[in-house]
Amino acid sequence: MKNFTYYRPQSADEAVGLLEAKWGTSELLAGGTDLLDLQKEYIAQPDKVVSLTDVKQLNAINKATDNGPVFIGAGVKLAEIATALKSRFPAVADAAAQIGGPQIRNMGTLGGNLCQRNRCWYFRDEHTVCLLKGGKKCFATDGENRYHAIFTQGHPCVIVGPSTLAPPLIALGATAKVLGPKGTREVKVAEFFRAPKSADEREHVLAPNEVLLGVSIPGQLAASFANASYEVRHKQSYDWPLVQAAVAFHIADGKAKDVKIVLGHVAPTPVIAEEAAKAVEGQPINEETAAKAGRAAAQGAKPLSQNAYKVKLVEVAVKRALLTAAGAKKYWEV
Repeated sequence: MKNFTYYRPQSADEAVGLLEAKWGTSELLAGGTDLLDLQKEYIAQPDKVVSLTDVKQLNAINKATDNGPVFIGAGVKLAEIATALKSRFPAVADAAAQIGGPQIRNMGTLGGNLCQRNRCWYFRDEHTVCLLKGGKKCFATDGENRYHAIFTQGHPCVIVGPSTLAPPLIALGATAKVLGPKGTREVKVAEFFRAPKSADEREHVLAPNEVLLGVSIPGQLAASFANASYEVRHKQSYDWPLVQAAVAFHIADGKAKDVKIVLGHVAPTPVIAEEAAKAVEGQPINEETAAKAGRAAAQGAKPLSQNAYKVKLVEVAVKRALLTAAGAKKYWEV
């Protein structure tokens, strides 16, 4: 690991002042579950590490009213999110509860989960100079790609977005609050992620000298609002999903309204499945309509040589997420 200078600011403004205007020379440290790995693998080699541990404004969940917006600070631990939001936003709570193991959930943070680097094994290999490390090609395109993207159109790099909290937050219409040298700005979480194409870009839209302060979820009417997240995993513990689907909708007269369906871990950024949402808009959520939405969500997939199995998993994940949100019996868990 390269030597670095460690800073521990007391405020977000102080943290911003310590960051550099270009990537690579300074890094933010939250829970450390990703950054330390990157440093040990010589993927990240910062001159300075800026810890956010003492920035208290990042460490709280603020609820305005029972049905008002909820603001989650970027430093809030995943374990707290998994319990605090269970009754109101089960999509977010359940996603947080399945990230890593207990140790990871008690160290990892909201901001860390949203801003983590991708998990491609070529990118993580210190000896491989891939497209995102200054190289000229994405080795996964023709190499080992069984866990990579199936929605690959227009993407020279076929990583999958690694954030498990991103799809439910997008489905719920959440907004990120960001602090930089010019003050604060807000970004819809749906627009927070991007597909990097070079070493000068990241998996998100933050500038090198900006800090994510937290995420605000709009208030919803609890009596008519349904949401859920469903993940398909290779194994049940300490693993990233193969496919994830998050859904949110209101129920009026037994029918789904304002349906949002978002896919995770199938493209470089979360995928908003508009055709899938249209398939159930104004319809009752049942086995037939949920399966129809699943098939619609998988349309347009262009799998690589080793990951065509993910297409079927998309159908299954969307179907089960919709049924879960609608309160159907989880027959697949019997």
